[in-house]
Amino acid sequence: MTPCVIVARLRHAPFGHVSSERTAFAPAPAPRWLILTAFASVYLLWGSTYLAIRFAIETIPPFLMAGVRFLVAGGILYIWARSRGAPRPERAHWRSAFIIGGLLLVLSNGAVTWAEQTVPSGITSLIVCTVPLWMVMLDWLFFGGGRPTPGVMAGVVLGLFGVLWLIGPSELNGGGVDPAGAAALLAAPVAWGFGSLWSRQAKLPKEPLLAIGMEMVAGGALLLALGLVTGELSRLHIAEISARSYIGLFYLVIFGALIGFTAYLWLLRVATAASVSTHSFVNPVIAVLLGWAVAGEAVTTRTLMASAVIVAAVALITLSRRSAA
Repeated sequence: MTPCVIVARLRHAPFGHVSSERTAFAPAPAPRWLILTAFASVYLLWGSTYLAIRFAIETIPPFLMAGVRFLVAGGILYIWARSRGAPRPERAHWRSAFIIGGLLLVLSNGAVTWAEQTVPSGITSLIVCTVPLWMVMLDWLFFGGGRPTPGVMAGVVLGLFGVLWLIGPSELNGGGVDPAGAAALLAAPVAWGFGSLWSRQAKLPKEPLLAIGMEMVAGGALLLALGLVTGELSRLHIAEISARSYIGLFYLVIFGALIGFTAYLWLLRVATAASVSTHSFVNPVIAVLLGWAVAGEAVTTRTLMASAVIVAAVALITLSRRSAA
């Protein structure tokens, strides 16, 4: 999963649900222009990563590409955190990092990357942004979370309807989405939600940068292993990798993971959790528009209407939970 997917782990809180309360850091005075710039970075950079993934996997096998992406980004974060005094992680920390990395980066982000071989980046982002829907149900059913409020349940029902409308068979929606890709994308937010919830009880370093770096390194290693097991190495031809794929990979490492990550972490310190979480229903809108404008992805009336339903559902769930808190 996208960055939409990685950085929410910073506070060990699920995507779309940074915290049911205010962040641990009290909002501090900051220049308005800097706050707006940070929000623009999170909105635009994370919304654009779906298109970058599509470009990167045009000539790089998906699992190998994702593995390299997270190993490089995670290695940078790990080295940075250790150089700033973060203590050496324990063996139990690495065990948790591999479990979380497997759920969030292999079963979730890896599935997203693989699915984008057949599913447009805009539609991918819309399905992925339903993570809050699954978070609500998983937390309630398996992790002792409270019963969802009527507003949250209404958002869940509305969101599931929007997803069905978006990916259903052609007889239902006039277009349809590749079944295998749709199945992978439906599994991705469930894996992300479960991994995020489980991580709250996992033993991890207290330094967020170190924890995220470890999870990226662990997930990247697992993705590379998956790529080798599935025979992607035989399909990797260095001389045939296009400039666009190299640019896409570079963008994902630098802008999607590192810059977007930093902007998000800083916003958690200076803005309210409710305002920061708005990225969960802005990113897919950016992704759909970029897919249409840059990659020529079709945007039908059905896509627009289903998009509106899904984004409204995520907004309803997010705002309902904030109001309850």
